[in-house]
Amino acid sequence: MSGRGGWRLKTWQFTAAAAVSGLTLASAAAAAAGPWDSGGQRTAESSRAALAPGAGDGDHRTEAGSPLPAGSAPVASEAAAVLTPLEAGALEPRTGEGAREAAAGQAPAPTAAALKFALEPLLKAKGLGPGATASVVDAATGKEVYGRGAKTARVPASTVKIATGTAALSVLGPDHRIRTTVVAEPAPGYEDGAPPEQIVLVGGGDPTLTARADAQGNASLRTLARHTADTLKQRGARTIRLAYDTSAYSGSTQHPIGPNENLAPVTALMADEGRLDSSTSGPAPRSTRPAQDAAEAFARFLADRGVKVEGAVRAATATDQAEELADVRSAPLSALVERMLTHSDNDIAEALARQIALAAGAKADFAGAERETRRALGRLGLPLDGARFADGSGLDRADRVTARLLTSLLARAAHTDHPELRPVLTGLPVAGFSGTLAGRYTSPDAAAGTGVVRAKTGTLTGVNTLAGTVVSSDGRLLAFSFLASATTDPTTAQSTLDHLASTLARCGC
Repeated sequence: MSGRGGWRLKTWQFTAAAAVSGLTLASAAAAAAGPWDSGGQRTAESSRAALAPGAGDGDHRTEAGSPLPAGSAPVASEAAAVLTPLEAGALEPRTGEGAREAAAGQAPAPTAAALKFALEPLLKAKGLGPGATASVVDAATGKEVYGRGAKTARVPASTVKIATGTAALSVLGPDHRIRTTVVAEPAPGYEDGAPPEQIVLVGGGDPTLTARADAQGNASLRTLARHTADTLKQRGARTIRLAYDTSAYSGSTQHPIGPNENLAPVTALMADEGRLDSSTSGPAPRSTRPAQDAAEAFARFLADRGVKVEGAVRAATATDQAEELADVRSAPLSALVERMLTHSDNDIAEALARQIALAAGAKADFAGAERETRRALGRLGLPLDGARFADGSGLDRADRVTARLLTSLLARAAHTDHPELRPVLTGLPVAGFSGTLAGRYTSPDAAAGTGVVRAKTGTLTGVNTLAGTVVSSDGRLLAFSFLASATTDPTTAQSTLDHLASTLARCGC
């Protein structure tokens, strides 16, 4: 173990962690690619970091706090000491030697021997079961500096969302928004400007579309109803028939795990992720017919605006002759990716997987989403041997990724050549502060990672994974992934994973 940085967590590390990538990312590129300020810091990051602690991973348990979509108000006091924005390239330590080296991305890189000495006892610990794999990559060079079974594919659980988010951003761009529209079907003898007899609510695949009074930055079904009603009344229509269209997606709406509180049926039209309670993240009772529910809520909102819906709301497919009356758009894809990663949101993950397929003109079903996700990642030159993307969320145990693929994804998102991928990093939960890591990093073994480790969690029965970034005590940004697929005690497994990441944080290796 090198004595350069020792085991003491330095004050400047907390500030360096805010830069996420640890690389010199041009502030102009960052500002153009997503919701960040001129220093490349995600807007409202400090507010999100101060959310109240929760417990567990979004796959199985309720998480404290709620997402912060673009435009929402702060929900807690800021944690400026942890996540202060940095100017582009300003990774300079506040104290100690090597300030100029760190600022230039030239801090000492860790050695394979030192990392092996520090990590392998934990990787072999009983808590992770046999066969745990690992990869640690120097983000400045993209070089793997430590690997243990790094090319062996394992069940990733929710860490597969890193791949989903990367693929979606690479194909669609961070500014892409998902549209929900209302169209009017022409009646026989219809003339321009005449009142239509039927309108169709067309789902575009936005699971964050909300029917709630406070939209919190999401696309609003109420707003869509208001605009639709205004247009209809201008045309003299006070009574209308209503249908809804979910044809953007193909195949079964049922995820392979079956009905589950971790996600709604996968359909192109839903409101509030089909939740039957007031929650915004984590498990919740879900509707078995989210599209029908959304359309019926839309009918009520039309009635509130003076337009009566006649007869039953039914499913239909809008024709090519339909005329668009109104639309609403989701938050930018950058914000959706961040929300998906921070809160391990399975509904957003499955929606983004289908958006990837739609962008390619492919069938938006599980098979089409897998095929196009793989193609998108292949175009980025990522190591895909052994990988499977059976779903977008990681709930399917047929998913497979290698530890090396996860670190390669993270390193690619940190590279200056790909500012469009930056939300993959800014959306990672912050240890001890946000999302699925809010209630972790409380033990003495893991405390060094608080506010420094940023990582996506993964939890299924017998599977515990962690992949993210950390700034070492020498000022080097490292991407890491740890995959364990034969665990018997999830609490012990999680604490061991946290200990591993914190070891990298305090390691002067």
